[in-house]
Amino acid sequence: MTFAATILTLYPEMFPGPLRLSLAGRALEEQKWSIDTIQIRDFATDKHRSVDDTPAGGGAGMVLKADVLGRAVDHALSRQPNTPIFAMTPRGAPLMQERVRELAAGPGVTILCGRFEGFDERIFEAYPQIEQVSLGDIVLSGGEPAALALLDACIRLLPGVMGAPDSGTEESFEEGLLEYPHYTRPYEWGGRTIPEVLRSGDHAKIAAWRKARSEEDTRLRRPDLWERHRGVRDQSASGARHEKKD
Repeated sequence: MTFAATILTLYPEMFPGPLRLSLAGRALEEQKWSIDTIQIRDFATDKHRSVDDTPAGGGAGMVLKADVLGRAVDHALSRQPNTPIFAMTPRGAPLMQERVRELAAGPGVTILCGRFEGFDERIFEAYPQIEQVSLGDIVLSGGEPAALALLDACIRLLPGVMGAPDSGTEESFEEGLLEYPHYTRPYEWGGRTIPEVLRSGDHAKIAAWRKARSEEDTRLRRPDLWERHRGVRDQSASGARHEKKD
């Protein structure tokens, strides 16, 4: 099954962009995934092909029009009715690795890319199936770079794209933690050496060191992830104890 991506955008020439290179590019050549773009402007009806207008209530910038977006979304849904549809917006919920894995296991994704001040909110009221997602607490000039990032996150998880099967599992966020630090040759560089445990050949000690570093780095760098991980861990332990009592 080919993972099919459909992008609704004012700048279709931005795709596949960097996704034509490296692992994603090779997977595209091997038809492990496909990409199609829809020009939102094609669904404007006036002679100027207008896609935006001034904000109701006043304010800076322009807002993408709901009527134009609606026609574009209808067209996309008619072509891919069974794929999830996303809107890239800083007002969306953070995109999580768990959701990326779910997407990568499915038939594909349709992505609506915003511009200017964003979308007329009525598009989300009319199409509640549109998931509003964000890459983080940043504002980009448009949704296209975020869409490329979302696609890259999905494509690398498709079967046969990454060389090592464990590459997609032993990394940040897969277990609710940041990944442990990595080292490689030379053994000594700038007066700094590779931790001896990684050269010991003792796989149990190496696994324990990696787990400890993963937990420590998550606690220090991402206290939000650490608290969530602790909550899940405590809940799991509580459940295990409960099952044991019964």
